[in-house]
Amino acid sequence: MFGALRPRLVALRAAILDKPQPAALAGRFDEAAQLALSRELAGLFSYDFSRGRIDKAVHPFCSGSGSDVRVTTRTDPVDPFNCLYSTIHEVGHASYEQNVDPDHLLTPIGRGVSMGVHESQSRIYENQLARSPAFAGWLLGRMRDTFGDIGITDPMEFARAVNRVSNGYIRTEADEVQYNLHVMMRFDLERTLISGDLAVDDLEAAWNDRFAADFGFAVDKPSNGCLQDVHWSVGLMGYFPTYSLGNVYAGCLHAALRADRPALDAELARGDLSGATTWLRDKVQRHGALMSPRETIKAACGAAPSEAPLLDYLEAKFSALYDL
Repeated sequence: MFGALRPRLVALRAAILDKPQPAALAGRFDEAAQLALSRELAGLFSYDFSRGRIDKAVHPFCSGSGSDVRVTTRTDPVDPFNCLYSTIHEVGHASYEQNVDPDHLLTPIGRGVSMGVHESQSRIYENQLARSPAFAGWLLGRMRDTFGDIGITDPMEFARAVNRVSNGYIRTEADEVQYNLHVMMRFDLERTLISGDLAVDDLEAAWNDRFAADFGFAVDKPSNGCLQDVHWSVGLMGYFPTYSLGNVYAGCLHAALRADRPALDAELARGDLSGATTWLRDKVQRHGALMSPRETIKAACGAAPSEAPLLDYLEAKFSALYDL
C-alpha cells in the first residue's frame, strides 16, 4: 500500500511546489479568542461537552472513553490554524469514543477498534471535512467575526491558506500531501532497526540521509530530525504506520460519505456538520471494536480498504486549489 502511495504523492508535491505559494494570515490572534472559537468548532463537530472537556496543553491529545473523553489543544499567537485544526483533529478521536454503543461500554469491544481506524476519524474530521473549500468559506466568516482583519478576504484564497503545501521538518505540522511521506520514511527506518540492519547509534545519520533524499533539503538539528517524535524512545514500534492507514481509511470513508450525501458541500458551506458526523457515527463509531479494522471500513464503505480513494481525493483537491 505504501509503495502505491509514494509515486503519486511525490508527483503531486512536485507539481504543487512549482506553483506560487498562497497568501498567509496576517496579524496576531488573541489566545482567549482562539480557544473560544475552537470550542465552538468542537461543538459543531458534535463533541459532547457533558461527557468531556477541552483544555490547553503543550501537545494536543485525546484521552478517555465512554462518559469521560477529554481533549487538549494548543495556541500560537501568529497561527490560529494550529489551535483550530488541532482541536477538530482531537474531536474526531473523541467522537469515536463518545459514540460507541452504550451496550458495548465496559466490555472488550467498548472502545475504538484500532489506532488506524481511530486516526481515520481524526483525519476525516480535520482534513476532508474541515479543510474542504466549502467549509473553509464558512470558517473565513467566523474568523473575521472573531479576529477582525486576518489579511485574507477571498474564500478561495483562504482555502489555499488552510491547505498550504510547503517544505518543513515536522511530521505533525505537515500538509496532507506530504504527511504520508514523513510516515513512510519512519516506517522504512523502523524496519531496518527491528531487523538489526541499522544500529541505534547510526539512526541520526540514516534519518538525515533519508530526509534529504525524500524531501530535498537537509535537517538542521536533531530536534527537527530523529528526536522530533517520542514513539521510538518510549518503545512504540509499529505505531507510525497507523497514521497513514488512518489517512487511507479516511479516503475510503470520504468517498462513501460523498456518495451517500451528494449535497455535502452545501451542508459544509453552511457550517452544518451534522449530516457528516451522524454518518460517521452510524457507519463507524457506534460499532466500537465489534469488527476487525478491515471489516469496520469494509462495512462502512462497501469495499475493502484501498489507497486509491485517498490519492484521487488529494489530486482533485490540490489540482483545483493550485490550478494544476
